[in-house]
Amino acid sequence: MKVLNFGSLNIDYTYQVEHIVNPKETISSLGLEVFPGGKGLNQSIALAKAGAEVYHAGLIGEDGLFLKEVCSSNHVHTDYIKESDTRTGNAIIQVSSAGENSIILFPGANRQNTKAYVDEVLGHFEEGDILLLQNEINEVDYLIEKGKEKGMTVAFNPSPFDDYVRKCDLTKVDLFFVNEVEGEQITGEKLPENIIACMREQFPEAEIVLTLGENGAIWSGKNENIAVPAVPAEAVDTTAAGDTFTGYFLAAVIEGRNKRQALERAAMASAMAVAKKGASISIPWKEEVDQKIGSE
Repeated sequence: MKVLNFGSLNIDYTYQVEHIVNPKETISSLGLEVFPGGKGLNQSIALAKAGAEVYHAGLIGEDGLFLKEVCSSNHVHTDYIKESDTRTGNAIIQVSSAGENSIILFPGANRQNTKAYVDEVLGHFEEGDILLLQNEINEVDYLIEKGKEKGMTVAFNPSPFDDYVRKCDLTKVDLFFVNEVEGEQITGEKLPENIIACMREQFPEAEIVLTLGENGAIWSGKNENIAVPAVPAEAVDTTAAGDTFTGYFLAAVIEGRNKRQALERAAMASAMAVAKKGASISIPWKEEVDQKIGSE
């Protein structure tokens, strides 16, 4: 079973600030660091570091060629990453002294995908493979449709949530990864149990993973819900927490672990990631997570 992650590749410009800037306010940053990022790249690296075989597809500009090298060095297959004439997508990230973040995305090359490119890449995958998607690229609706036609398992993290997500046929999604904000945007509900109930009604055939930050996470299937607590962590940078969770959960399921074990491993990996600065570079390797779990 292979994983195709058709997703974003970004250059992250991360500014350290005392607090997230408010409207009409100007503040000075305490520092600037440049990291590889993008939800797609982060999730591919999380999958690879967790031991899964993952292929990344997406577009970069000439300024982002190093992102392909970053993927390769982290055991992500880069056969389907292509170069575009458009500047690489980037993110302006504020990280507060409390470890919270605020992000502005510039899509760049991430929104230059074509249906022909999608068809070319999907031609290398088959029934039973996993197609992982986020909402930082274009042609997501087409990818969901064509991935489902091929019999692939479609996993979708609808972030950042916008009107484009509503245009997608979400009934064809097999596995959702959502946080409380995205859950509310999809359902109109605020309480976790209501989000789950509403999504179960809307998408009865799908599995749902709802992440709740310091309140843990919930997996929901047709006849069962499983909840696990968060792993306590001193947050330094939460930028890749959700992406780490997604990658480690999927990798654990591919390994044959049950859903509770997958949630627990994902929670541990996510806690380890937020304790370090940066996005993809903060994601721990499988051996580190194994050691941490073994010492608990």
